[in-house]
Amino acid sequence: MTTLEFNANYKPLEDLLFAFAMKLTRDKVNAQDLMQETLCRAYKNKNRFIEGTNFKAWITTIMRNNYINDYRKLKTRNKVEAPIEDYGYMVENKATDGNATSIIMMKELTNMVNSLSDSFQKPFVMFKDGYQYDEIATEMNIPIGTVKSRIFFARKKLKGMVEARYGSLNIRRA
Repeated sequence: MTTLEFNANYKPLEDLLFAFAMKLTRDKVNAQDLMQETLCRAYKNKNRFIEGTNFKAWITTIMRNNYINDYRKLKTRNKVEAPIEDYGYMVENKATDGNATSIIMMKELTNMVNSLSDSFQKPFVMFKDGYQYDEIATEMNIPIGTVKSRIFFARKKLKGMVEARYGSLNIRRA
């Protein structure tokens, strides 16, 4: 597709594309940015457009995908760029400094893990030690799905043991 053909196909759709951008972003400035980004990406990839197919569908798909990608980036960026001070509550009073209570609890947890049958204990301990699922599967000569299942059930059994011993603790994985 030449530049003239691209412009001839794009111009009649400009108002429709802006309305679609407004529907996606609900903001005039963001809609204009989305329009510009879509136009740049479509122009850059105009050689990928197959003659005889629907240009309107092709360019609106590019716009929708741009919007989705930008939304995901923004969503991730907001989580990552939060100041570290906002997470101070997570580490307050969480350190185990070797006091008697934490030492006893760790011994009890170790005994609980050791009480698991070997088929559940070994994959759980290897996973806890940092092995990946595929490495555990290779080491134990079992399918990766079996490894995942055994680790899941080991966690479930340990959670039940901890709740039986200490009551419901509202344990959540990080």
